[in-house]
Amino acid sequence: MDDILFNELLASTKEAKEILAKKKAPSRTFYIEQPNAKEIRSKFELTQIEFAKLLNISVATLQNWEQGRREPEGPAKVLLNIANLYPEVLMKLRA
Repeated sequence: MDDILFNELLASTKEAKEILAKKKAPSRTFYIEQPNAKEIRSKFELTQIEFAKLLNISVATLQNWEQGRREPEGPAKVLLNIANLYPEVLMKLRA
């Protein structure tokens, strides 16, 4: 690694440390809406088993989301939002 790239990487890690310590605000933030799995499943008119299979998750995970014991995180949150906004995309996978 050359000196220029190393110094950029070093500066980046220092900036990340300051952001984590709340000494500096991040240059951008992202907000992904918390989806309601039960409402989304209702739109598809699928059983819990069918919807879990479509999303490639366990039925227990879906039940935990629907009953409020857990909330979808990370990629699952994004996938549910895509399913909500673009149901035709997921239905193509079902065919």
